[in-house]
Parts: sequence; C-alpha cells; structure tokens
Amino acid sequence: MSSPQRMTLPTHVRRSSVAERIEAGKAARKANPRGALGRWEPAADRPDPVQTLMAQEQARVQELLPIRHARMAVSPFAFYRGTAAVMANDLGAISNSGLVTQICGDAHLSNFGLFGSPDRSVIFDINDFDETHPGAFEWDVARMVASFYIAATDNAFTAAESQAIALVAAATYRESLAQYSELNDLDVFYSRVDAASLLELAQAEAGAKGVKDMGKRLQKARSRDRWSAIAKMTELVDGRRQFITDSPLLVRLPMDGHTAHMLDEIFGAYRATLNDDRRELLRRYRIIDFAHKVVGVGSVGLRAFVVLLEGRDPDDLLVLQIKEAVLSVYDPISGSSIFTNQGHRVVSGQRLMQAASDVFLGWLTGPGGREFYVRQLRDMKWSPEIAALTPKTMGGYAQICGRTLARAHARSGDSVKIAAYIGSSDAFDRSLLAFSERYAAQVTADFAAFTAAISTHELASTSDEARTVQTSLVTQMQTVADGFPAAQPAPQASPVQDQ
Repeated sequence: MSSPQRMTLPTHVRRSSVAERIEAGKAARKANPRGALGRWEPAADRPDPVQTLMAQEQARVQELLPIRHARMAVSPFAFYRGTAAVMANDLGAISNSGLVTQICGDAHLSNFGLFGSPDRSVIFDINDFDETHPGAFEWDVARMVASFYIAATDNAFTAAESQAIALVAAATYRESLAQYSELNDLDVFYSRVDAASLLELAQAEAGAKGVKDMGKRLQKARSRDRWSAIAKMTELVDGRRQFITDSPLLVRLPMDGHTAHMLDEIFGAYRATLNDDRRELLRRYRIIDFAHKVVGVGSVGLRAFVVLLEGRDPDDLLVLQIKEAVLSVYDPISGSSIFTNQGHRVVSGQRLMQAASDVFLGWLTGPGGREFYVRQLRDMKWSPEIAALTPKTMGGYAQICGRTLARAHARSGDSVKIAAYIGSSDAFDRSLLAFSERYAAQVTADFAAFTAAISTHELASTSDEARTVQTSLVTQMQTVADGFPAAQPAPQASPVQDQ
C-alpha cells in the first residue's frame, strides 16, 4: 500500500461561517454519495484476513496467542471484535467522505460502557481507544452499526429485528449529530451521557420497568470500584497485599531491586504526563506489587501489566494498568500519527473523544523502548453481556451508543459539516444497513477461514484459554517487555520517586 496523505483534524472551523460549513458538507456528499458505503464489496486484491491477523501478531507474546484465537473463535461477533485491522483495510480501500474527525478506530458495541468520572458520577462513553486516529467519521459509524447487526444475528434475532437494531444505531447517530451541530462549542464540550440521561431514555423506552433495570445497571457499575479489583486479583501473604498468580491470565512478577528501581524510574516519567494535581496525588503512593495481565480479545498478546500501589496505610490501595500501545490499524490508511509515542496517541485521542477521562490517564516508554499508556484498571466500569440482550434491550443500547459516538465526533470534528453531509433523511441510515448486511456476510466468510486455520493448526488455539500452557510462560513474562527484567537480589519495594 502506498503511503497515504496524513489525515488531520479540522483547524479551520473558526474561520468559516456556519453557512459555508453547511455548503462544504453538501459538496462532500456530492463528491462521495452517502449510498456508496452501502454498495461496499471486497476489493479484488483484498488481503487474506488470516494473514492480516498473523502479521499483526508477529510482535506479540507468542505464548499468549492461543488465548486470543480461542476467544475470537467463539462466534462471528467475537471474531469481529478482534479484527479491527481487517476492517481498516476494507474501509481504507474505498472512497470516503473526506470529513475527518478523531475516530475511536474500534467502535464496536462492546467498546462502550459505564465508568466513573473524576467527580465520581457514573457516565456512559466509549472506553477503548487503542486504535484511535484521525480518520473519516463514517469509519467509526460503520464499525458500530455493523457490530450491532452482527451481534443481533449472533443472538439469533430475526432478520427484521437485526435490521431494525442497525437502523436505530445509525438513525440515533444521525439525529444526535444534527442536534450537536446546533449547539455552541462549549455546550458540546460539556455534554455527556450521564446517569440522568440514561434513566430518562429508559423511562421513554420502557417506563418504570426500564428505569428499574437501568438503576440496577448503574448500581452494578458503582459496585465495580477499585476495591472490587483488589479483592478479585490480590491476596494477603504474611500481612502484605500482593497479586495472585492465575497463569497465564495473571502472572505475578518478582519485585526485586532491579524491577523496583526500574518501575520507580518509568513512573516518574509517567507522572510527568499528568496534570499537576494528579501528579501530586500519585506521588503519595508507592508501588508494592507488579504482575502481567491478559486483557481483552483483540488485544491479547500485547504486553499489559498491573501495578498495585499503597497510600497512607494498607487499606489505601490503587491498581493501575500499563498497556502496550502500538501503531493504530488506521496508521497505514490515514497517515502516520503526529505523536511519536503511541501511548501519547491513545491518551490524546481518549481525552479528545471522552466527556471525562480517567484521572490517572497518561503514557510512558518502557526501558526496552516499548510504548505504553496507563489508566486505572477498574473504576465503576460496566458493559452489558451482549449475549443476554433481547431485541428490545439491544435496540435501547443502540440508541445510547449512537448518541455517544455522535457526541465524541462533535468534540473533535466539524459537526456542522458532518450533519450537512448526512442530511435529515434516512438515506445515510439505509446505506449503513446495506453495508452492515454485506459486511456481516464477509465476516461470516472470514470467520470460517479463521476457524479452518485453527482446525489445521495454522493458528494455535485452546478451548480453556491456555490455562495448561507451559510453565515456561512465567519465565517469559519476566522479560516480556524487553526491560521488565527477570529477578535479581532485591530489598523491599520502594516508594515511587519523582525523576
């Protein structure tokens, strides 16, 4: 693939009148009609999806790849979750609107959910930004709408039900984007989908029962605080709190002198990426334990660590996740990122798109040169169990996600242009439905090729998430970050010092 021209976020909004921006959006529609996406077909030279995945996995921890493959082999929707790279190739091979915003890059319905904001209220937003990058706005919308269609089909909904849910997701995005295009910029910036908004939607959709069900979900999110993670992942040993080992999903690493010193150093650099108040807050905590943790579906094999920190006393604990960041799958499609550190790219995209981001969100470079971003492991986070959704509840969820994605795009893109491009009719919705039906058929074919590669052992897999993987994995984890090294003689864990 030839090097693409770098897509950049719009910088000329303030110099153009609303009328001029509306005309520009309509002109973009003429140049790239809304219906084009609905006529999507795989390119004649489309890369083999299995080979695309294997190329993506070359730099990952090979011992963990059977877990990734097993999780993706559960269903076409599970496979879809792990194939953002495949879809980026497919979308990048066709013309686009040219209307650039910050995109999530992997906006399927499982990457939305509830979490705690800095003011300790519960809000709903996108919660995964590993692939975030400037790109055509419709790439995110297409991935979201198709995810609803594929998930509905996986749940054995009727064709009519699956179509209706996809249309709801698309229509809600269109209607919400139009509403945001009428707001002033500060109102867009301060807008968020909070508990009150969710309860209001539940009331409108399902009355008192809907409000009751939504209240339960909000309460469940509030219960999933930092202590729920601590209770699940740690234990007391000789009066000291430490991570458990549940190989290969969670592997505790020795806090020897070398590792402790190295963590102190990189945390000093990480803290410098935070606001002053949060930097001071984190300075009061010291690292007491360290582990490698397998996360996600498509992310399996990337280096991901958890760090346990202690504050004023043994009951003042905090768990942070350090997750490897690599090039976005949209980097070859929409041009290299302006950020030299991929963790910085993830953090910047998240801050642009989210209404309120984790107070500990930052980035760092590991001793071996690998790049990471840092966040709290769990802070009132909750997402629905997709397989348990009914057609009615999935339709309601599609409304919430459609509205949320529109708000995220309005924060970093030109909502006036995008709204003018989309228009007020359902032409955009119908095009996305047609795309979803076509792309779902392609996902089914790709899923068959993927599972066939597993059956012929071209791809390794295991039905129990590799719990019986070789004990050598523990040793592998000790050097997994090219600088999170194996043990050397060590004193007690040391405080995190400013660098």
